[in-house]
Amino acid sequence: MRILVVGGGGREHAIVEALARSSTDTDIFCAPGNGGTAQIAQNVALDPENPMDILLKAEELGIEFAVIGPEVPLVAGVADRLDDAGIRVFGPGMEAARLEGSKQFAKDFMVRYGIPTARYGAFTDEASALEYLDDVGVPIVVKADGLAAGKGVTVAREREEADRAIRECFDGRFGMAGATVVIEEMLVGQEATLLAFTDGQTILPMVPAQDHKPALDGDLGPNTGGMGVYSPVPAVDADTLAEMQAVLVRTMQGLRQDGVHFKGILYGGFILTEDGPKVLEYNARFGDPEAQVILPRLETDLLEVLLAAADERLSEVDLTWKPDAALSVVMASGGYPGSYETGIPIEGIADAAAVPGVTVYQAGTRVEDGAVLTAGGRVLDVTALAPTLAEARDRAYEAVDRISFEGAHYRTDIGAKALGDAAPAAGASSVAPEEMTR
Repeated sequence: MRILVVGGGGREHAIVEALARSSTDTDIFCAPGNGGTAQIAQNVALDPENPMDILLKAEELGIEFAVIGPEVPLVAGVADRLDDAGIRVFGPGMEAARLEGSKQFAKDFMVRYGIPTARYGAFTDEASALEYLDDVGVPIVVKADGLAAGKGVTVAREREEADRAIRECFDGRFGMAGATVVIEEMLVGQEATLLAFTDGQTILPMVPAQDHKPALDGDLGPNTGGMGVYSPVPAVDADTLAEMQAVLVRTMQGLRQDGVHFKGILYGGFILTEDGPKVLEYNARFGDPEAQVILPRLETDLLEVLLAAADERLSEVDLTWKPDAALSVVMASGGYPGSYETGIPIEGIADAAAVPGVTVYQAGTRVEDGAVLTAGGRVLDVTALAPTLAEARDRAYEAVDRISFEGAHYRTDIGAKALGDAAPAAGASSVAPEEMTR
């Protein structure tokens, strides 16, 4: 089967690697891919956000099945274009992807269907947003309405910080994504994510994971696309998991009631409050870096699951999971999520991958004259699988210590919440917070 995976990050490397393990004979292409996908698939140079470019290339390559990784192509309608051309595709259409593409749309949906979430207001002008802030005060959360690569959210504990976040949105920092601003109450609790495969009728929840969005240890610094993740999540007990699963089921019921057919990945970003889990956000695809710990734990053939979802026969599938824990540490370019340099040589990837249970998923990389170079903000996802979370953490940081590139930055406390400590993993080191460009 000829398969096209759209995207070029660590998530897509994890998807390609999982598809390559399928019992089905496959030829896998990745567009545009990265240095990691190039080792197990054929990278294809094209614009992953241009539906027509993707369709034409898919037809040229004789693609039989397409898997859409990132959010921007989904919101742009790539899945619709491929489906209309008769190419089987995994990923929701443009209408369904609005659940991620517009935070105001998602919040309105949650209120309409009784999904537990934070109180909020949505504004299209700075004056109204600042007036609302006068009424609700701080702490508060300010969000750009549209897609901003995980960077359009500010948790403001001081009024000056909230004012600045609002003004940055309306001053164009996030482009059209900031034309509408959503202001939410700040909820307190640990965050956890629960993803599910769905074909529009059947919904199959995956295992929960816990991402670390802030750039610095101790959940300090600006928000990023994610600096590390682990699964399972000790904070999510059986009762909490059942509540989270029920929310995803209710979400699908609401979408069907609205006449929206959602096929793909439904991602619930939850916060575990004293009043139970509440939804912070929805995504319409695999999380990044959540995919990098969820897919290594999946025992069921991923290709079979994705095809069943695309063909609306997911009820025939049973998901099975490895009992092992997985933990992933993101190694980022110095300065990320602000400005950073690219084209920096990376050393030690093969040495790191030699640590038992470790896979190094490449994200922001490219290969030039045989050398792997940095090519983005989040560069590598160093993932370890082990019988316990503590062992997975030790293996991941042992592998991280074997990798080097100039300016490399990573958090040293991934897994600390789950393991009940706040100390860095043994042997781990990173740049000091004051060395980061913010």
